[in-house]
Amino acid sequence: MKNINQTFQYVLTIFPRFLGILSSWAVFLMIVLTTLVVIFRYFLGIGVVGLQEMVIYLHGIAFLFCSAYAYENDEHVRVDIFYRRSSMKNKKLINLIGNLIFLQPMAWTIFILSLDYVSFSWSIYEISPEPGGLPFVYLYKSSILIFSFILIMQSLSLIFSYFDND
Repeated sequence: MKNINQTFQYVLTIFPRFLGILSSWAVFLMIVLTTLVVIFRYFLGIGVVGLQEMVIYLHGIAFLFCSAYAYENDEHVRVDIFYRRSSMKNKKLINLIGNLIFLQPMAWTIFILSLDYVSFSWSIYEISPEPGGLPFVYLYKSSILIFSFILIMQSLSLIFSYFDND
């Protein structure tokens, strides 16, 4: 049973972990593109809307995709009025209850409510309304579904980890 549980936890964390690492590269790319935007705009007098939008998209993607990775590594913001002084057993219980009562319903709600929003964007192959903007807004909006999906996966992995008897 323990091997199956650990294997299941591992499988659930592969994709969120990959996207978390990928999001760190998105931050680096965001820095490079911001530098280019500044050079084009202030030194060459050229406005590049597509690059500016790409910086905004990368910022959103980095934030959304690193959320499950941060949660896995316990790097998220926590309201720890009681948590800090709790025993490990109570911390596991608090985390389990938080996952079941708050995180899972919130992630599923985001996923379900954004399905129509994202599918409509895909149905019209939504593009930026700005002249020179990016032609793939529908891909960016899909990151909302990916965000909720990886949070669900990570939360399930942590829920299963609370039942390990280590």
